[in-house]
Amino acid sequence: MAKKEDIAKIANKLMQNQKNIRNLGIVAHIDHGKTTLSDSLVAASGIISEELAGKQQFMDYYELEQERGITINAANVSLVYKYNSDDYLVNLIDTPGHVDFGGDVIRAMRAVDGVIVVVDVVEGVMPQTETVVRQALKEHVKPVLFLNKVDRLINELKVDPEEMQRRFVKVIAHVNKIINDYAPADYKGKWDVSVQEGTVVFGSAYNHWAVSISSMKKTGISFKDVYEFCKNGDQATLAKKSPVTDVIIDMIITHLPNPIESQKYRIKKIWGGDLNSEEGKSMLACDKSGPFTMMVTDVVIDQHAGDVATGRVYSGSVKKGTDVYLIGLNKTAKIQQVALFMGADRVIVDEIPAGNIGSLIGVKEAYAGETVASKPIDLFESFMSNAEPVITMSVEAKDPKDLPRLIEVIKQVSKEDPNVKTDINQDTGELLVHGMGELHLEIVKYRIDHDHKVPINVSPPIVVYRETITKPSQLIEAKTPNKHNKFKIIAEPIPTEMYKKVLETGIEGKIRENKDDEKVQKLINIGIDRETAKRVWALNHGNIIVNRTKGIIHIGEVKELIIQAFFDATNSGPVSKERVTGAFIYIDDATLHEDAIHRGPAQVLPAVTRGIYAAIMTAEPIIQEPKQKLSISFPNDYLGDVTKELQNRRVQLEDMRTEGEETYVVGKAPVRELIGFSASARSASQGRAIWTAEYWGYEPLPRELFNKVVKEIRTRKGLSPEPQSAETYMDS
Repeated sequence: MAKKEDIAKIANKLMQNQKNIRNLGIVAHIDHGKTTLSDSLVAASGIISEELAGKQQFMDYYELEQERGITINAANVSLVYKYNSDDYLVNLIDTPGHVDFGGDVIRAMRAVDGVIVVVDVVEGVMPQTETVVRQALKEHVKPVLFLNKVDRLINELKVDPEEMQRRFVKVIAHVNKIINDYAPADYKGKWDVSVQEGTVVFGSAYNHWAVSISSMKKTGISFKDVYEFCKNGDQATLAKKSPVTDVIIDMIITHLPNPIESQKYRIKKIWGGDLNSEEGKSMLACDKSGPFTMMVTDVVIDQHAGDVATGRVYSGSVKKGTDVYLIGLNKTAKIQQVALFMGADRVIVDEIPAGNIGSLIGVKEAYAGETVASKPIDLFESFMSNAEPVITMSVEAKDPKDLPRLIEVIKQVSKEDPNVKTDINQDTGELLVHGMGELHLEIVKYRIDHDHKVPINVSPPIVVYRETITKPSQLIEAKTPNKHNKFKIIAEPIPTEMYKKVLETGIEGKIRENKDDEKVQKLINIGIDRETAKRVWALNHGNIIVNRTKGIIHIGEVKELIIQAFFDATNSGPVSKERVTGAFIYIDDATLHEDAIHRGPAQVLPAVTRGIYAAIMTAEPIIQEPKQKLSISFPNDYLGDVTKELQNRRVQLEDMRTEGEETYVVGKAPVRELIGFSASARSASQGRAIWTAEYWGYEPLPRELFNKVVKEIRTRKGLSPEPQSAETYMDS
């Protein structure tokens, strides 16, 4: 067994040979065998013993991961292999399978060029499998497939060889459908996984064996042999004859791209700058001698080293003492050290050249998504996902004197996990923490309470709702308090397809006249006509404000105030003070006083905010509730009890199938109804049910629940139970 420091020394040399580098992630649904497979790959590199592979869970080094038996954090390790007498460096990221930690998967996809998609062949392609494959393809990351737990088919389900082959074909076809649906246009059909081409491997990560077309030619072991070895309980011999690591490493080296190949097509997708610039050409060529560029994909805060920013270097090289520029923060920093992550440990290296994943130590304030470069350049594109927090908890320090420390700790947790959002309720002073699900919030609480030693009290989970409109509003005339200025405002729903494209495009914030041509073009691309696109002033949470006024002399002088009012109104809507989404807000006309003193913030802000509120209230506002795609498996004996539990929680069943002794159900469930579901599911199945829930999006709350939910939200926020009418906003 080699020391991590020795492996790092070899890796330090291999980082320079970009053709022999593979940057890859392992992705899958929860419990399909990612971390077990990672163990075998780590053992093959010599970092842990072969005997411990599959049991040590080397990449799940966080205490809570060991305790709960699930991956919570994406973990990096640099591995060295000899293949066909050549040395190769594999920078591997083991990602979480639970949907609450999907943000780690999304960020990891930015750093890698290929993924091994692991599928439990008994359970088949589960919703989270679809999600992670989709995320990889959005980032132009090439997939290969490992069909895991083949021994379960033979030993548990007792299938015959013909049925085993049919199962394989079904899963491969399902994966290829996802790939064809979401692969980059230039790679549709080219990135399909194929048994014949060697991009599909079959095996058992836990029992350390695997086979592929390539391995069969070398070892002579066929599917018939696999069947007999498993049936006879002799997987140990099978593992000696056809080790899983040999087969997987062969697939990685042969079928996944090196960074020189991948950056030719990936940079065009993930960086919006000028590809003909010095930086653009250097990134496309993965030139380690060019200007330094890197995107941060993960940040951890070490109590001794401070901020440690991990990410992918796309061009140039970085070493200790290098001065870099943090583009998003608009500031410079000096690199104290550079390192490779080896699971839980970091090992200092000389430098990290283009095409590698490495860590920068001492880059204060860096965040996941930051662009780091040797000089100012365009930012890398934001991570490509529209998943958002759907559940909230209120947090307070048990001891009031810990409040400043609590605020600092929550900032640290948010930096380490960008899917944690925080804000302070201005009305009540509550500190609110938003997460992706109940488990996500549990982990956040544990990190604050246990890791950072700040005792806290938390509220029961609170669901995050949205407000939107369903028809065009009346023309609203909003007057400033001094009656000297008037604004005519209309609200209209954004068409569904256009709204989806707004979210996918990720356009937010203000649009500066004559300086944001790219944003205007993006608006045109999503279906807004050119003239309207030019008149868009800002976007916020999928809402768009458009200036349709003509010939208003002083409109430019109050533009920033109108935009601020638009942000205020859409951040906290009139129905329940939840975020408004999916609305066009048109400033149709305006009358403005000639004297600037009569059209200041105290006049314009309340008038426009109330005007937008009134417009929304005349546009048949509704509440949207967050939903998750629920996948649950349980023994057939509990079908009645489990389905009854699902029906009681307003779950819309979409698929139900039986595989041997297990039933698998997929449905769409309101997040509100899933609070406490874990205990109920255990009770209904006597602890035998396994379930996960994936972010689905927002859908209209049933009308019969509208008044009840609005009243609950407003009461919780200390507001009057009923929202104000449009007339009230116009008269006030």
